[in-house]
Amino acid sequence: MSSSLDKLKELSSILEDKLEKKQKNSANESSESGDVKKTEKKPVEKRVKKVKKNFDNVRDENILRVKELYEKLKIYEKSPDFDKIFIYKAMNLSGIGLKEEDFGEVREGKYIQVIAITYEPDKNGKKKAKNISLGYFGKAETLEKRLKNEIIEFVLRWRYEKAFQNVEHYKDLIERVEKPSDTLF
Repeated sequence: MSSSLDKLKELSSILEDKLEKKQKNSANESSESGDVKKTEKKPVEKRVKKVKKNFDNVRDENILRVKELYEKLKIYEKSPDFDKIFIYKAMNLSGIGLKEEDFGEVREGKYIQVIAITYEPDKNGKKKAKNISLGYFGKAETLEKRLKNEIIEFVLRWRYEKAFQNVEHYKDLIERVEKPSDTLF
């Protein structure tokens, strides 16, 4: 056992010596020639533009599908202006699970509804959550699978767009911080 440990120590020592020599040699070479090796990388601007283009395409496709589902599920009956459905703070489902452990499961005896959540001041000025039904789809047991999937997809895609809007908000704030001529306060 001790011989294995001795061999390991010896190898470690040899590796450390080689690393030191290599570092000294590379330091000497760069100071003698004055050149530092540069690795070629794509400019950050090009990478950002590519990501932004992909981001925009995904977002455009998502918003088109949200609009299709908005019409198909007749959400417009309760919220006639499509653009205003994004003023809600959150959206949820009653009667269908959206958590990882119960995703897509209908809850027996429950009614299926798309619920929008807003925060409005009460008579004392304190903000209170208010639930607004955007769509009622009947009892869970009678819900068709296709309709169930479309309801789930609508809520998830709405949340996805809401996340995009939040990203835009923070992107705008970061741009304000990065501008050297502007002051924050």
